[in-house]
Amino acid sequence: MTATVAHILPILERLAPSRLAESWDNVGLQIGSLNWPVKRIWTALDPLPEVVEKACQNDVDLLVTHHPLFFKAIKRIDADSPAGRVAQMALGRKLAIYSAHTNLDSVAGGVNDVLAERVGLTNLCVLSGGPSDGICKLVVFVPGTHVKEILDTLFAMEAGHLGNYTCCSFRCDGVGTFLPGQDTSPAFGKVDALNQVEESRIEILLARADEKRVVSALEKVHPYETMAYDLYPVSRYDTQTGLGRVGELSRSMSLEALTSRLKTTLNLTTAKVVGSASPAIRRVAVCSGSGGSLLAAAVAAGAQAYVSGDLGYHTARDAQQAGIALIDVGHFASERLIVDVLAKAIETAIADAGVSATVAPADLETDPFEYL
Repeated sequence: MTATVAHILPILERLAPSRLAESWDNVGLQIGSLNWPVKRIWTALDPLPEVVEKACQNDVDLLVTHHPLFFKAIKRIDADSPAGRVAQMALGRKLAIYSAHTNLDSVAGGVNDVLAERVGLTNLCVLSGGPSDGICKLVVFVPGTHVKEILDTLFAMEAGHLGNYTCCSFRCDGVGTFLPGQDTSPAFGKVDALNQVEESRIEILLARADEKRVVSALEKVHPYETMAYDLYPVSRYDTQTGLGRVGELSRSMSLEALTSRLKTTLNLTTAKVVGSASPAIRRVAVCSGSGGSLLAAAVAAGAQAYVSGDLGYHTARDAQQAGIALIDVGHFASERLIVDVLAKAIETAIADAGVSATVAPADLETDPFEYL
């Protein structure tokens, strides 16, 4: 069976759940149809016209990028503009384009974890996490004879994710009572009589966006004429996902030595640095992309140095006053490293899902900045 975009999207959603994206972001399918076939997948940092053109020439069916093609609402598509040219080429060749942006930054194993690994950090913590308000708790009451079928259905619908664990649930046993009316057809008990049945209460977490889909699937396999269930909003602090990371180097080193390491591991010729070269650095914070807004979080986390991109003048002055060193490695270098990692992750995930498609990184992109 030939895979389609519809087969690949749930796999990408598991790798970088869209609920982790920032509110201003635009992630997910940018261009394409769920029915388009997918035999070849590329990953890239940006959906640049030259990347899309090369993908079309190489019969690529799905391009997974970090940065979205469209950030804001579209008012018109001008084929002479870069985004319009991309849309025209992609639609003409039936090349689907998908974005995993701030959700890929935040997810465990995503851009920030890869960057922290390149820096050489261990004992990582999320630099800027927060309440995980995109989830809810489903409670459903099931007769003992149908517990396994209900759990199998829930797990198949991707409910029960807790950090890096899957198939998480809780249940306890009790006795339910009900009195069926004249127009009912109860699965158990008698009409117009107070009945009781041994039941299990199953509790499980799921994404709020999946509520209707999961409940609908349960109603198809639940034995009761009217399924007894509740949905509760959940607010809890997520310590495993979020923007940025902070951790420890294996040994203390000077700012100069840390910068030299980064230039080697990120293939840089230059890096902007703020701070003294003399104090030894052990605790380091990182944030992929544009990380100026997280400087205060890095200071609060006790970091002695902060590695990010697009760090401006005022951020540098704030760092001097706070006594923290800065290393600006550039937006491109802090994120380009995810392209190869993402390709391997997708390749493994689709193989595990029994989907047949080839995956490769697009080796076409270079940093738009040159240093003379």
